[in-house]
Order: sequence, then structure tokens, then C-alpha cells
Amino acid sequence: MPKTDLVPGTLILLVLRVLESEPLHGYAIAQRISQLSGEMLRVEEGSLYPALHKMLRKGWVRAEWGMSDTNRRVRSYRLTPAGRTQLASERNRYEHANRAIQAVLKLA
Repeated sequence: MPKTDLVPGTLILLVLRVLESEPLHGYAIAQRISQLSGEMLRVEEGSLYPALHKMLRKGWVRAEWGMSDTNRRVRSYRLTPAGRTQLASERNRYEHANRAIQAVLKLA
């Protein structure tokens, strides 16, 4: 099956969830989301990095410069306590919307 773009409004939820497990650099975040989705979801750089900057500004993640496994300088992102709170909020909002969508699909 071909990869698909993310459902609008889910990028921050997915990034926060992936960072809940461990700190990662941008490319690794995109790869991890793809891997966990069975290679079905694609995260584009053009949407990932603006989302990460937004999360930095809001205090949901922290960033540190370091070296990758391939000896390249990378910026790694780590979830903050405020990010854990936001993840719970994003997850609840998504689950609520998903239940409503499923109800329409079943009953329409």
C-alpha cells in the first residue's frame, strides 16, 4: 500500500506520543511514525519542523544539539511535563472526534 499523508490535526498528537517513549531528532521522529504505522503514514519535513518549533515555543518539548549515529550534528527533542499534559489533551480530543466520526459512518 502507498504511504499516505497524516490526517489533518494529528501531527502534534503523533509527535508528542513518539517523544513520550524517548528523545529523538526530527528525521528519527518521522521515521518512527512511519515505522509504527506499518509504513502507512508519511510525515513531511515541511510540516514536521514547523510543528516542532510550535511545540518548543509552547514548552511542550525541549531541544538539545548532539551527534547522530552517522556522526552528523542533529537537534534532539524531548517531551516536557507540559508536553505530557498536552499529549493527554490531544489524545482525548482525537478519541472524542474519532468516536463522533465513527458514529456518523455507522449510522448515516
